Amino acid sequence: MTSFPGAPQVLKGGFVVMDGEGKKVERVVSFQYNPDALTRALAPRGAKTEMGDRLEGLRLTGMPVETLKLDVEFDATDRLEKPLGNKDAVENGIASELATLETLIAPRVADTAQAQALADRGTLEILPLPSPLILLVLGRNRLLPVRITDFSIIEEAFDPRLNPIRARVSLGMRVLSTEDLAWGTKGAELFRAAQSRREKLADARKTLVQALGLSGTP
Repeated sequence: MTSFPGAPQVLKGGFVVMDGEGKKVERVVSFQYNPDALTRALAPRGAKTEMGDRLEGLRLTGMPVETLKLDVEFDATDRLEKPLGNKDAVENGIASELATLETLIAPRVADTAQAQALADRGTLEILPLPSPLILLVLGRNRLLPVRITDFSIIEEAFDPRLNPIRARVSLGMRVLSTEDLAWGTKGAELFRAAQSRREKLADARKTLVQALGLSGTP
């Protein structure tokens, strides 16, 4: 955030990690720098039709599948210039920040050990271990439940002990909609709220076009 007087406050994007039921916030993972670009793709869910099926051609069967891609950067250079107040950066570089993101897509070791202990006693684990609810936060008006589907890291610089001090993380995500989340859960509620905001923006645009006497103009 700039120190120039009167400069607008910049909100940090990141992730909010909640328990699987969405009842408690477990941690917040903030981006050091907001991403420069966000790639979004939406694939409509349409009825499966045969050629010439005029009754089904315009039907939508559910919310579209939305996927997101973004890059986030981490850099410990500024902190290393002030070592007395940045002990973690001196000892680990940006390894802590990278580990925080990496653990979003892995079950905890203690949970896997507990599952193995149950298996050793003859208790069958039918369902996979529950994962936390991950919310992507991009500003006040964009809070989306997501599943991380792709994760890659390019470590670009290192300190003398080979700790990474600069890196770029590429993330691919799928937005979890009411097609994926049980009705009444926190995740489904947040998705519905995000979709409602989109509809309000679209309605506001329609109202503006009508007020300007431009009905039918894209």
